[in-house]
Amino acid sequence: MSVPPSPPLRPLFWAFLRIGLLGFGGGPSMIPLIQQEVVKRHGWMDEEAFGDVLAIANTLPGPIATKMPGYIGYRVAGVSGCAIAVLAVIVPMIVAMIALLGVFSRYRDVSWIQGMSQGVVPVVMVMMVQLTLDFWNKSRLAIGVWVSLGMAGVAGGLIYWLGVHPGLVIGALLLAALVTPVARREQEAGR
Repeated sequence: MSVPPSPPLRPLFWAFLRIGLLGFGGGPSMIPLIQQEVVKRHGWMDEEAFGDVLAIANTLPGPIATKMPGYIGYRVAGVSGCAIAVLAVIVPMIVAMIALLGVFSRYRDVSWIQGMSQGVVPVVMVMMVQLTLDFWNKSRLAIGVWVSLGMAGVAGGLIYWLGVHPGLVIGALLLAALVTPVARREQEAGR
């Protein structure tokens, strides 16, 4: 009788601890780090599954910095994996927030403290550009260049010009994706 493999709790903990320690700039800046650990380093998900988790996590209320680790931890190692992943991400944030807010409030007039907070912005920007390019390539290969550009244009117009909440746009796209495959299958069956 073989013993079932134990869930990878230790690698899960260290992966999300790194994310929690290096995820400066909040939840959105953590997404590329999560992708790096979960998809590229450990292979717990492929790019498509990660994109699906990201889309669903964006539609749900609450911070993405805990929703994604919670789901990924659950998927990898069950309830204990969920708890470990969320704790590994939030404990460094809590400790850093308390420590840094204390330092910032005490030394807020010092120029290097002001420069430090502004210096993180370009790094986060580069990480977001990399994530955008990864998703652009995935979208371009899956549905084509023109459909991807059209959907991006419509989504951008709804969000930025009309003020529609991004969660509603993502929810509508998810609903359309649920309905569209059924229509395609019915068309193929009719041939």
